[in-house]
Amino acid sequence: MNHNRKIVLQDGREFYGTGFGAEKDNICELVFNTSMVGYQEIISDPSYVDQMVVMTYPIIGNYGITDEDFESKMQAIGGLVVRDYNDIPSNFRYTETLSQILTESNVPAISGVDTRKLTRIIRDEGTQIAMITSAKTPVDEAVTAIKNYKPATDSVERVSTNKIWYSRTANPKYNVVAIDCGIKLSIIRTLKEYGCNVTVVPYNTSAEDIMALCPDGILVSNGPGNPADVSCVIDTVKVLKGKLPILGIGLGHEIIALAAGAKVYKLDCHKSGSHPVKEIKTGKIQSVCHNHSFAVDEVSLEKTNLKVTHINVLDGIVEGIEDTSDKLIGFQFHPECAPGPQDAVNLFEKYIALLEAEVKKHA
Repeated sequence: MNHNRKIVLQDGREFYGTGFGAEKDNICELVFNTSMVGYQEIISDPSYVDQMVVMTYPIIGNYGITDEDFESKMQAIGGLVVRDYNDIPSNFRYTETLSQILTESNVPAISGVDTRKLTRIIRDEGTQIAMITSAKTPVDEAVTAIKNYKPATDSVERVSTNKIWYSRTANPKYNVVAIDCGIKLSIIRTLKEYGCNVTVVPYNTSAEDIMALCPDGILVSNGPGNPADVSCVIDTVKVLKGKLPILGIGLGHEIIALAAGAKVYKLDCHKSGSHPVKEIKTGKIQSVCHNHSFAVDEVSLEKTNLKVTHINVLDGIVEGIEDTSDKLIGFQFHPECAPGPQDAVNLFEKYIALLEAEVKKHA
């Protein structure tokens, strides 16, 4: 086998493989994802900007790429690492191969790598800064480049829309303004299924401009990076909380917590298509989709009006928060799934009930 590419970790460990997608060097945070399917949703999820994803499921690419299944208009991922790449999709819906879309989007990928070993390294040692490069690149040169790498603080700015756009549904009941920190299209699709017209605005849109759109509720979307890097969104939520129902998903959940006075902290790795999450009130456990690098500090919530509604069964991480007085709801996981099980889609109904109350109040 022609090993023409390699992954170099920050300590100099090397993993050789065969390149596909774009032939470019890139330095990213290396994380893993345990989803068995959904690679198309993963590569197009803006939350993965500046991250290189190791897929733990061994065969990737076998059902190709389908135009209707993208989570954004960009292939946001920083790189892809797989064990076995299949370039002959068996799917009547497919329109391109995975390698073709990665090449078009200038995203490098590598196959033939020992993904089990890489996953164990990330699991045991935490996320790594890694470089995907030519097999001929001297290791000391790669390690020097990795040491000089500085994580970006403008990731939300790069993935957010730069102008307002609209997604309307038939017979709408509610109007929702979505603050785009890297929003997934499946969130918009789910809101539309519940009768919401959705207006998507740039991440730095002011509270005054949002209120001028006459929304019934606000959504703070998922997105990449450290929530502290988007202080303008935190300030917007501080102004809007209590005025309208606000739902936060992923990064949006963390932003709501920060706006209420809580704290967040960095995780090692928390990306999966099937994490068990427990609803505290009912004891019900649901299997949900995860994609986050930060989490809400539960102790810090004691100084706020936010209450924990969901916890992760495996590690106790805060997965859901709520403040009924200020009409705030946050989910660390993705209730809209994509990829992942649809166990938690019904959790949108709590937000929809708040929207309904808001509409009746002004009727």
